[in-house]
Amino acid sequence: MPVGTRGSVKAVSPLELRGLGSEIILGNTYHLSVRPGTEIIEHFGGLHAFMNWDRAILTDSGGFQVWSLAKLRKISEEGVHFQNHVDGSPTFISPEISMQIQSSLGSDIAMLFDECPPYPCDRAYAEKSGDLTLRWAQRCREWITNNQPYAGGHQSRQLHFGIVQGSIYPELRERSARELVKLDLDGYAVGGVSVGEPEKEMIAAIENSIPFLPENKPRYAMGLGTPPQMIEMVARGVDMFDCVLPTRVARTATAYTASGTINLKNRKFAQDKSPIEEGCHCHACSEGFSRGYIRHLVKSDEILGIRLTTLHNLHFYLNLLASARSAIASGTFQQLRADLHRTYGANNREPDIN
Repeated sequence: MPVGTRGSVKAVSPLELRGLGSEIILGNTYHLSVRPGTEIIEHFGGLHAFMNWDRAILTDSGGFQVWSLAKLRKISEEGVHFQNHVDGSPTFISPEISMQIQSSLGSDIAMLFDECPPYPCDRAYAEKSGDLTLRWAQRCREWITNNQPYAGGHQSRQLHFGIVQGSIYPELRERSARELVKLDLDGYAVGGVSVGEPEKEMIAAIENSIPFLPENKPRYAMGLGTPPQMIEMVARGVDMFDCVLPTRVARTATAYTASGTINLKNRKFAQDKSPIEEGCHCHACSEGFSRGYIRHLVKSDEILGIRLTTLHNLHFYLNLLASARSAIASGTFQQLRADLHRTYGANNREPDIN
C-alpha cells in the first residue's frame, strides 16, 4: 500500500497511482484529523471524494503517531493526551475517538487504536502496554458494534483490523494475537515493528504473531519494508504491507533495481544514457528518461526528477508483490524468493527508513 499520509501519495496523482496498478493506499488518521480536520473532509463527502481516489483506503489508528510524539504525550486508561505537532494545542485521542475519526474519513479499512511500545523496552512495560492495547481493542469493538460505520469506497461496511503488540517477547505476541482473534475482526496486523529494532527482531516479531492469526483473513505487517524483507514476510504468511520507503528515498534520488538500490546523485551516472533499469515498464524507464537526465533534474532541484524516481520505485514495489502473487498461484514462489535473494545482493545497503 503506497503511503498517502496527508491524503496524497507524495509527488504522484491518483491517476498515476491507478496506472501503476495500486488497488489500495494508506491514509493517516492523526495527521488528517489535525489538518485539514474531519469537518472539512466530511464536507467534501469523505476522504475518497476529497482526494479523488476511487479505490480502497486503509487508515491507521493514530497509535504510531502517539509513539512518535513520546515527548509530548501522557497515556492513561482513557486514551492519550498530547500536544499536536502543528500548533502545539492540547489533543486527546481515545479508542472511541480514533474510530469516530476513521468513520468520518470513510476509509474502507480502519485500524483499532493501539499503543505502540518503544524499542527497546523491558518485559514489564511491554506486558502493560499490550494489555492496554487489548482493552482498547475491546472498546473499539464495542464502538463499532454500536455505530456500524460505513466505508466511502465501493463496499457498504467499513472493515476493521486489530493490531498485535508485545514488543520482542514471544509469549506476549502470542497472547495479543490470540486475544484479538476472539474479537472476530475482519483482519489482523502486526504492529510495533520497524521502530528501531534490528531486522532479526523484526522478523521474529512476525514469526511470533502470524501463526496465531486466522489464515482465512488478511494479515498485515505494518510499516514494512525492504524488498527482501517483504518477500520473507510473504513466505511467513503476511498478505499486506505499507511502507514510506519507496517514496521517501525517491526524494533523495535513490532508486530500486533488481540488483539493489542505486543513488542517481552519484557522479558516475552523469553521462549514463541508460534508464534506471533495463526492461522496466514504469513511466520513467519506458519513456526514455536516462539516468544522466534524472540526475541532472535532482541536482537542479527540478520536481520532475523526484516524480520520476517516485514513479519508478512505486512500480518496483507494486510489481514485486504482483510477481509474488503470480508465483504463489503457479507454485513457483520459492523460486522467486531464491532468485530475489541471489540477484538483489546480500551486500546491498538499504537506505535508512527513518
